[in-house]
Amino acid sequence: MKPLSFVIITYNRPEDALDLAKNISQLEKLDQLVEEVIIVNNKSTVSYKPVEDFISAHPAIPFRYFLTEENLGVSRGRNYAIRKSHAPTLLFLDDDALIRNNDALPAIVDAFNKNPALGIAAFKIYYYSTGEMQVNAFPHKRFPERKDWPSFDTYYFSGAAHAIRRTVFDEVGYYPENFFYGMEEYDLSFRALDAGYIIRYTDEVVILHKESPTGRLTPREKRKGMWLNKTTVAWKYLPLRYFVSTALIWSLWYLLKSKGDLGGYFKGWAAILRIARTEKRRPVSLAYLKKVKARLAY
Repeated sequence: MKPLSFVIITYNRPEDALDLAKNISQLEKLDQLVEEVIIVNNKSTVSYKPVEDFISAHPAIPFRYFLTEENLGVSRGRNYAIRKSHAPTLLFLDDDALIRNNDALPAIVDAFNKNPALGIAAFKIYYYSTGEMQVNAFPHKRFPERKDWPSFDTYYFSGAAHAIRRTVFDEVGYYPENFFYGMEEYDLSFRALDAGYIIRYTDEVVILHKESPTGRLTPREKRKGMWLNKTTVAWKYLPLRYFVSTALIWSLWYLLKSKGDLGGYFKGWAAILRIARTEKRRPVSLAYLKKVKARLAY
């Protein structure tokens, strides 16, 4: 068994998915380190024939291509791929991401081999179009302080590009399937940390992110999902004061970004008031979170 499985969930971005497949095919030690490259077509409504043709033309690369019967969303799509995978470490990439450094695979394998406590690895991510670091993909809220640090332990990771040890899923479960879009990484992070794993950022793996302007949901749907899901995470894992502060601050963010969408605002609050009836609380230890200076209030 080789140490790595790629996991790529794609939806209506065949050009980006093809670029990523080509990018992966050129990585150093691909044949030695990668067990499989899993591509899940999340019920796209456009043709993926160029991607399928590239896969057929490169039988030496261990591509495994799946077409789902419905759009599973982010969490369910990843879980679908995890169940299809085999390697001890899973490398997740958005379909609009590329790996910039050809030696990324040995760096990932080395990081997990050196530290048995490493459960999740987060990477350095730049915007593809501008070459600037993507602040909202940086795995800590203290960006000005840490942006030049080569590595540090942290408390969450960016879904755009990350690697996870398989035993994390075995021990704490998969991504939350009721999160269609947004904040699923926080939910998994808190469970992994509570099980004794660490999350570490490293700049030895560099990602270029195109960050597609089109996607699975409208901007308002995305924002409402992020508000509800982040509040759900706070309810499940943090002291109640952080549940309250998260719900309030994110509600104001939603109202501002949606330009006063009162209908969505009140529907969001109605959903939040139902959280206590649908989600069990399982507060985690705050010791690690305080050690890495996690932002918990929102």
